[in-house]
Amino acid sequence: MKYFTLKELTASDKASANGIKNEPNATERSRLITLVDKILDPLREAYGKPIIVTSGFRCDKLNKLVGGATSSQHRRGEAADIRTVSDKPADNKKLWDLIVKLKLPFDQMINEKGFDWVHVSYGPRQRRQKLDATYKNGRWYYTKSKY
Repeated sequence: MKYFTLKELTASDKASANGIKNEPNATERSRLITLVDKILDPLREAYGKPIIVTSGFRCDKLNKLVGGATSSQHRRGEAADIRTVSDKPADNKKLWDLIVKLKLPFDQMINEKGFDWVHVSYGPRQRRQKLDATYKNGRWYYTKSKY
């Protein structure tokens, strides 16, 4: 892990504010390290600038609190939501494009709300699935990505 730490992959203001210990077990830690080694560090190296992890690992209690799917790869230590320092959708899309260009071995990539952030996962399925997510009427909708 060259550019990312386990601390930033488990940090959560929501967990802290609600007294939740968001600590991965040994298996989940191992998966986070693999996610960094296979996806996040190579992406950061190629991007040449810091990348912000807005959500990494989520314990079950935190995942439920934030309304995460029960099948969320965040719960297993296999996913991270990322954005650029500028947090501009056009810059966040550059992360998406770079993941594709570098042919990084993602399982799933989700363009969240018009590139407000990018969800990327690495796991045993390796579906190379690309989705666009929109949030309407208190619910997430996923469609095959046009990008």
